[in-house]
Amino acid sequence: MKKQLKSNPHIAIFILTSYRVNDDHNIVLVVVVVVVVVVVVVEVVIVEVVVVVEEVVVVVVVVEVIEVVVVVEVVGVVVVGVVIVVIVVVVVVVVVVVVVVVVVVVVVVVVVVVVVVVVVVVVVVVVVVVVVVVIVVVVVVVVVVVVAAVVVVVEVVVVVVVVVVVVVTVVVVVVVVVVVEVVVVVVVEVVVVVVVVVVVVVVVVVVVV
Repeated sequence: MKKQLKSNPHIAIFILTSYRVNDDHNIVLVVVVVVVVVVVVVEVVIVEVVVVVEEVVVVVVVVEVIEVVVVVEVVGVVVVGVVIVVIVVVVVVVVVVVVVVVVVVVVVVVVVVVVVVVVVVVVVVVVVVVVVVVIVVVVVVVVVVVVAAVVVVVEVVVVVVVVVVVVVTVVVVVVVVVVVEVVVVVVVEVVVVVVVVVVVVVVVVVVVV
């Protein structure tokens, strides 16, 4: 009967209307039926509430799962985006670092080459300057030595010439003086002799006359 009441609660109404409440048996029966109906109705209500609660729980769980899935998908998309951005940043940083390293290496190589070239040029210039200075010094020394030799030779020649001239002059002067002296002496003696002879002749003539 309980199963029948669960499947069709209207049977209780039929039972209640089909019996009279005249005697004790009918009262007990009615009470039993009412209790059974109440139990059945409560059970049906409980079952319906449980079903509704289960549906609500299922819906809530499904919604929560969907929200979790959406959140996970969003988080996954964000994580993937962050990973892509990090990869791009790392690639850009690596490329920039490689470019900077290459540029620095090229600049260092160029600077080293320029420094080497400058050093070589400076060394060559210094060597050329030293060679030129040595050549100039040697030429100056040679010129000074030659000029000094020429000056010495000229001075020697001048001294020799002066000595020769002085000697010749002295000799000539001495000779001239001696000659003049001799001539003067001879002339004076001749004049004296002539004067003496003239005086003697005059005296003789005067005496004789």
